[in-house]
Amino acid sequence: MRRLSSTVVVVAGQGADKVVAGLGGLHNVRAVVAGERDPADLSALAAHSSSTYVVHDGDPLAGVRDAWVDFFDRAAPPGGLEVAIESALADLRAERALLPDYYVVLDPEEMPETLRHWWLGVLAGAAPARVVPAPASTSAVRDVLSHLTAGRWWPSDLDGWLRALPKVVPDQAGVRP
Repeated sequence: MRRLSSTVVVVAGQGADKVVAGLGGLHNVRAVVAGERDPADLSALAAHSSSTYVVHDGDPLAGVRDAWVDFFDRAAPPGGLEVAIESALADLRAERALLPDYYVVLDPEEMPETLRHWWLGVLAGAAPARVVPAPASTSAVRDVLSHLTAGRWWPSDLDGWLRALPKVVPDQAGVRP
């Protein structure tokens, strides 16, 4: 997986687009509201940026996230999670999508339980320093950007990690035996 010269941060949660838009005036931050852009557009934009930070709200794992939540909430027929995982892996291998350096998760305590387990269990369990909860405000996210800490990168075996997600039970996600 390619590493970029910019630090890529995905802002996720209710109102992420407004928070990202509010970061546009910051020095050395390229803020991009994803809108209709697909992950490949966001990846290309990040790859060609000279800014210290590229911040956007286009989660490259959104399909996996939604399918995982639906799988455990029994809101979708079987098989959808596996299809989403294979699609994400194909995009990551082809570099049409890139995992961000960090996820800033807005108001996770306000999220539905299974979704909160995705962010603070599944993703934070894989790379604890890479998932940062924050209040849903531009000033809070600006403060988070100035205090990001280094930590373990995403699992090197992305295939194994993502393909194991159907066995990661929400209230056990991120818990080490």
